[in-house]
Amino acid sequence: MTDTEVHACPFCSPIEQQRIFTSNEYALAVWDGFPVAQGHALIIPRRHLASFFETSTQERQAILELLDMAKLEIERRHRPDAYNIGINDGPAAGQTVNHLHIHLIPRYPGDVPDPRGGVRWVIPDKADYWSQPDD
Repeated sequence: MTDTEVHACPFCSPIEQQRIFTSNEYALAVWDGFPVAQGHALIIPRRHLASFFETSTQERQAILELLDMAKLEIERRHRPDAYNIGINDGPAAGQTVNHLHIHLIPRYPGDVPDPRGGVRWVIPDKADYWSQPDD
C-alpha cells in the first residue's frame, strides 16, 4: 500500500469515537456507517491491509475475538435471531474499501421474504440451488 492509499482509507482515518464499541491491540469493532440491518457491525484490523489472507496469526486471533465480542454486544442491544458474517476480499468479490473488514450483520424474522441461501445470493443465478432441476 502506498502512503496515498493509506491516507485516503476511511478505516485508517480517525473513526468517530461513538462508532467504536470495542477494540484490542490489533483491531476495532465499529458500528457500520451504512448499516443494512439494526446492529450491523464491522471488525477492522488496525494495520492497513486489503485481504484477510494477509493477516498475521495474531491479527486473525484478535479479529476473531472481536467478532465474538461484537456478537455479544449485538445480542445485548438488539436480540437478533441469526447472523451473516462476510468478507468482500478483492474487487471481483465486491470489495470497495481496500482495507480488510468483516461484516457482522444481524438477521431478523421477515427482514427478507426468503432468507434461504444467505450469502450465496452474491451470485443470484447460483443461489437458489434447492429449486434447480437435477441433471
